[in-house]
Amino acid sequence: MIRVYLEGSAGIGRQDHQNAMYRPAFAAHPAFELVTDKDKADVVSVAVALDRRAETIADAIRAGKHVLADKPLAATLAECEEIGRLAAERGVLVVPAHHQRFSPALRSAATAVRGGRVGLPWNVQCDFLVAGGDPAPTGELVNLALYPIDVVHAMLGLPVRRVHAVGDPDLVTLLVDHEHGVTSTILCGRIAELADVRSSGLAVHRYRVSGSHGVLAVDAAKPALRVSTAAGTTGRWTGPSTVDALLDVLAAGVRTGRAALGVADAVHAQRVVEAAQLSLDTGAPVPLESEN
Repeated sequence: MIRVYLEGSAGIGRQDHQNAMYRPAFAAHPAFELVTDKDKADVVSVAVALDRRAETIADAIRAGKHVLADKPLAATLAECEEIGRLAAERGVLVVPAHHQRFSPALRSAATAVRGGRVGLPWNVQCDFLVAGGDPAPTGELVNLALYPIDVVHAMLGLPVRRVHAVGDPDLVTLLVDHEHGVTSTILCGRIAELADVRSSGLAVHRYRVSGSHGVLAVDAAKPALRVSTAAGTTGRWTGPSTVDALLDVLAAGVRTGRAALGVADAVHAQRVVEAAQLSLDTGAPVPLESEN
């Protein structure tokens, strides 16, 4: 069994992903057991306030612990890169909680795109909208945008060369230029409460990938059951959750020394988020330097 210590129960604003998502997922997963002594843990699940996150993760790395890190991995690109350097130096894994990429529909879509099912992709369109709930004090660009940015990266595997953001940090559209002339358009943010969506639930999460030999449309909210109660109607997936799949990746990584998701993915997302924020501030496209 892989022993896990839960560090913190905070996040952006009033978020408590540790107790809402990670604790129950770890408790139910056959590969993990929760422990109350950090010294005896193999993995530290870090969910502390964003201004303390990089320091807390660094302390766990220096103690030789693998890390599951709530999103975003850190507050700045420089902090993300330093975490990557430390993890490589100490030989431990740091897995950021980019769990949306593990939606069954999106995993299938990424496999299809990488396998050439639409030919050479030239554009991805994405809508990622959350309904209701507490607005993030950082703005939703920082809070939410890394999810669709990461999914598009998982599909294309191409570096980003330029970002042009329009709108505002709570509802933003990213116009992204990738290598080889490929583009993506990501609409992301928070909208008003909807009767058929739980508070802070995903109202829309879909992608349209256009390529030289076809078009792939995927709705990450499907397949799902429609569940009607006195409180309203919601969609519910009956298989393993995306967080369960994230823990499968973490467990395999601990056992093999390599994980399918790591700091490099968080660095990529943070680089795009910071470029988008600069674009919003200046009203102009922002070029990105080559990724190492």
